[in-house]
Order: sequence, then C-alpha cells, then structure tokens
Amino acid sequence: MATPVEVLAGLVVGTVESVAPAEIRVLLDLDAPHSTALNTGTPAAFPRLNGYVLIPNEAGATVGFVSWMGIERSPYPKRSGLKDFELIDLPFPLRKMSVSPVGTLTARRDRKTGKTVHELARGVAAFPSVGDQVLIPTPEQIAAVVGANDPGRRVWIGSSPMATDAKIQVDPDKLFGRHLAVLGNTGSGKSCSVAGLIRWSLDAARKARADSGREGPPNARFIVLDPNGEYAKAFQDTGDVRVFRPGDAGNPFVLPAWLWNSHEWAAVAQAQPGTQRPLLMQALRNLRAGRSAREPVDATVARQIHLYKSKFAVFLSDASGASYSGFPGSKNAGFDVKNLGAVMRSMVARVAEEDRKAVLNALADAADTLFSLHATPNTKKAGDFYFNNFASVDFEPFRALFSAAEAKFPAITEESGAGEDDPVPFDIGRFADYIDDLAADGTSNANLSSFVSYLTLRIRALTANRALGSVIAPEKDVTLADWLRSHVGDDGSSNGQIAVIDLSLVPSEATHVVVAVFARLVFEAGQRYRKMSAEGEPLPTVLVLEEAHNFVKRGRDDEDGMASPARLCREAFERIAREGRKFGLGLVLSSQRPYELSPTILAQCNTFLLHRIVNDSDQDLVRRLVPDNVGGLLGDLPSLPSRQAILLGWATPVPVLVEMRELPEGQRPWSDDPDFWSVWTGESARPIDWDAVADEWAGNPSAGG
Repeated sequence: MATPVEVLAGLVVGTVESVAPAEIRVLLDLDAPHSTALNTGTPAAFPRLNGYVLIPNEAGATVGFVSWMGIERSPYPKRSGLKDFELIDLPFPLRKMSVSPVGTLTARRDRKTGKTVHELARGVAAFPSVGDQVLIPTPEQIAAVVGANDPGRRVWIGSSPMATDAKIQVDPDKLFGRHLAVLGNTGSGKSCSVAGLIRWSLDAARKARADSGREGPPNARFIVLDPNGEYAKAFQDTGDVRVFRPGDAGNPFVLPAWLWNSHEWAAVAQAQPGTQRPLLMQALRNLRAGRSAREPVDATVARQIHLYKSKFAVFLSDASGASYSGFPGSKNAGFDVKNLGAVMRSMVARVAEEDRKAVLNALADAADTLFSLHATPNTKKAGDFYFNNFASVDFEPFRALFSAAEAKFPAITEESGAGEDDPVPFDIGRFADYIDDLAADGTSNANLSSFVSYLTLRIRALTANRALGSVIAPEKDVTLADWLRSHVGDDGSSNGQIAVIDLSLVPSEATHVVVAVFARLVFEAGQRYRKMSAEGEPLPTVLVLEEAHNFVKRGRDDEDGMASPARLCREAFERIAREGRKFGLGLVLSSQRPYELSPTILAQCNTFLLHRIVNDSDQDLVRRLVPDNVGGLLGDLPSLPSRQAILLGWATPVPVLVEMRELPEGQRPWSDDPDFWSVWTGESARPIDWDAVADEWAGNPSAGG
C-alpha cells in the first residue's frame, strides 16, 4: 500500500513559477498528463480550461481554476535525469498554465466516522510561494470545491463537466435571498433555467417536508411576471400554479385602479407638477374619502391664496434674481403674475362680504399693475408676451397683501379621511369628470381649464382601453385582502406555490405601469406582513421578472424630473433590489441584454447564472459586475452551448461551469426556436384562420365562429 507521502507525490503535476494576487503561473512537469490523468485513481481530463488544481500551503490548499494553457520556450528547462555540464542550453518548449486563485480548501477529521472531510472557504488565506507544488485534486476534493457535500446546499441544479460531473447544488436562502440575475442570449436556455430553479427548489422542499414528517405543500411563493406568455405550461403538471390572464373567464388578472397610488397615477397620466398634479392628488383624496368635488367656497379661496403665496415666496426670498430673470425665468414669473390676477378676480364673484372682496381685489390689482409694467404683447402669437426681468423689490408689496388675504380666509383643516395613496376603492369611471369638476370649481380661468383637460383626456383614454379595462376596472368587486390572497398567495400557500402573471395581452403603453404597481404592492405587502408578525419575521417570496431589459432600463443622463411609466417601473425594482431582502422579497432577473439593465439593480444581485453572451458590451458589463476573480472563466461566455452556464457569486463558493438539468418537453417554457423546416416541408401543419384572429384582436371573439 502506498504511503500518504507517495499518494501526495503522485498527484503533483507542476510547480509555481510566479505569483500575483489575480494570477499564478505554473510550470507543468515534463511527465505531467497531456490529456487524461490517472493520478487520482479515476480517469480525469487534465489539463483543461476551467479545471481545478490545488496548491498546498500552511493554510490548507489554495484552490485555483485554469484560465490559460500554452507552450512557452524556456532557456533552462527542467529535465529529470540530466545534469548541467556548463553547456549552453537552447530554448526548449515547456507547457505552462495560468491559474486564478478562488478559495482555500481545508481538511479535518470527522470524529464520528473517522473520515477526512474537506471544506472550502471563500478567499485566499495564504498565497503560495514560487516553487510550491501544484496538485490535481481527488474526486473527494473536487466535490468539496463545488459544494456537492455541503448540507446547506439543498437544491440540485445540474452537474459540472469540468469537475468530474460532480453534482452542483445551491442553498436557496443564498440563491433567492440576495437576488439572482440569469443572463444570456435568446436560445441559450435561460428561460428553462428559471423554470428549472423554481421547480427543483419546490421538489427539494417537498422531499424535505416528507422526510421530516410534515404534511402539506411547501409554504413557498414564486410570482413570475411573464410578458411573453411563456411560463403557463411550464408548471401545469404540478397542479400548484395559478395563471392570471387579462380577460380570462376563470382566473382573470386584475389590478384595480384604486390600488394605484398617486405617484403611479401622475406618471401614467403625465401630470405636470404646477397645476395638474395638485388637482390629481386632491381628486384621489376626495374620491377615496367619498367627498364631493364641490368644496366650500372658503376652502377654495384659501387653497388658491396658499398656492400663489407659495409660488411668490420664491421671488421674495431669492435676492439673486436667478429664478425670474432671463429666459424662461422672466416668462414663468410673468405668467404667474398674470394668473394670480385672473384667479383672484374669479374668486371675488363668489364671495359675498365686502371686506373679503376688498383683499382679493387688492391682490388682483397689484398683480395686474405689475404685469402691465413688465409685459409686452407678442404681435406674432396671440396670447403670448415678452417680459422684462423681474426684481425682488417688485414682489415686496405682495407680502402684506397675502397676509391680509390669509387673515380673511384662514386655511381650513381638511376633514380626516383617506389619503391619496390609501388603497380604498372608488369608481374609476368618475375620476376624469371629478378632476374637471375640481378645476371648474376652483377658477373660471379658460387657460387653466384647457390645461387640465389634457390631463383628463389621458385618463379617459387609459380607462377606455378595452384590453386594459378588464384589468384596472374589473366587473366583479375585489377587496385588497382577496387580491393579496390570490396573487401573492394564501396562508400556507394552500392555493399553490406559483403565480404566473401573463402580461402578453396587456397593452404595451400600459405594461410598465402595470408591472410597477404590481411589484410595489408585493413589496409593500411584505413590509406590512413583517410589521404585523409577532416576531417581526419576513414572509419569503420570490418575484421573477422575465425580459427584465424591457422594464428596468438604465436611466439616461438627460432624463428630466418628470415621472414616466418606464422610470416608475425602474424605481420600483431598484427599491426592491435595495430593500427587498429585509422583508423576505427575493428578486430574480432574466434578461438577454445585461448592458441595458439598471446598474443599481445589477449591483444588488449577489448571484449570477450566465448563459451564452455574445455581444461585446454585454460581456464587458458582466466582467465589471461579477464579484469574483473569474476573468478567464468569463472568456467562455460566447461559446457556451445551450443548457451550460457559469454560476458565480454568493450562492457558490467558487465560480463553476454548470450543465443545467434537462427539463422534459412538457415542463419547458414556450420559448423553443421556431421549426421553419418542418413547416416548409409539410411535416408540421400550420392551418390559419385569420378571421378568428382578427375578431379576437378587435374584441369580438364570437364573430369568428
């Protein structure tokens, strides 16, 4: 029997030639294996790119993966059995390789079994020295490197072709708890990987419950936002999936408009901050509280006084004149003065008391006088004016006038009730008319009414959209508790562990805001659950976003401050990426264009599953994002076959090439490549009934027969 020293010597394949923090150069022995190694007792491919080697040292053994191999000529070759007779050595070809250090492997003896147990730790505890021996790892050591024997790694996702086909398993707490990004070009297998990760995780949870004697299904919640309708069939065989589609008779996807908050309504209606947004907020407050649009006259006048006092406060406090000189500062100030005069005069007609009329007239007269001093009509455009620069002293008289007006019309404390963001039901059909009533009640200014009409026109267009109407204005009443129960999951996940939200029939112009509202509701549900739970414990939930590059695009430098549906969607997921972990909400992003994704979200993803990526800009971005020293491994991204991926980050101790488990045909998402040839040759039939398609498209499915 060979001694331990002899066994160790038999695994040596080379020596360390140079050491750097990111790269260790190795000189292979002349008798090291050329393609297949038998040193470990079983045939193993060596040397191979992305294979693993060990470099023993005082801390254990530094683990590195092979990132480069080649032949270099050396003037001093290592030749066993030959001595230097002071002859000139000619350049001699020697095999060398570069190794990237990724971790430290240690060994301990198990007290119960007496066997040696290998354990891998992230990071390099001690770098090797020049001349240290380089070894091929044994199958047991390889299994430890890829975490095959780690009891915390409960979910089997595939095997590693570069690690003797060892099982690759992951810890779901690390995989989903700190966000996962599945990236790769179309056709590389990422949709199957996402479906597989969900399925395999639930299978492992079922087995664990059965082994422990616990009855019932896993208490898990996976919510898949599916813009292409791919995932409906992927989980049908499980019986634990709820598929929601707009207009579906059995399980319709609904997101009632009263669940939207004021920020989301302002974004989708493109409400301007000056006048439209305050009216929008007030309409939401009143509708949720069940109040009439016609507010008391005193409240209307007090609100207008406060509004213009706030506007004029800028002119009174800014001695530099920067905010109201030049263009467009002087023009904005001029029209604020003009509107003040018109609004105050419209209020005079609605007030009975003479002393109150007097303070309003005084404000209007002062505004008209200041306007006439600075305004020159634009002869080429009716209703437009040129304005001289304004100075702070021009607005000084308004300080006393506003104070006198506020004394006559004190602010009325709004009665308690629902806020603009409270999820209290209201009739969405009244929304636009309610805003019109508020605008008409507030002033008779024709310009203002016209300005507000653009806002209500957009709201009416949104609510009149047939495809969206069933989503935001469902026929059947739904409560907030019912919505959370069906879309997020019931107690104990008794209604299924997977919810697939099929967004393929949601109008493209509304998809962003629908996704943003849905994501915010799931996030806030997790917040409130933790707040209400006795121990402050979170509710583990996983939110999967397919085609993420369409919804969380990186922001532009020239982006203005206006809220838009696309910006709203990005900000909702950026908040989840930053804070979701604290409330048990894990995020899974699937995208074929990493470069287009929000850097904030990608930076919060701690685990990456990288399929084939060909585009140069996408590859560069991935190299900058990944936390490990894997430059050589990422060089394989353009040439990875389908089903193979690189797993790296928090969920794996070292970067590893994984061949994902294969899903049967019936368990794959609807994302197969189109079979042109079989259709062309008649092997597969494709009958067409365009009449039925057109009728369904136009909202008349019965007409097609």
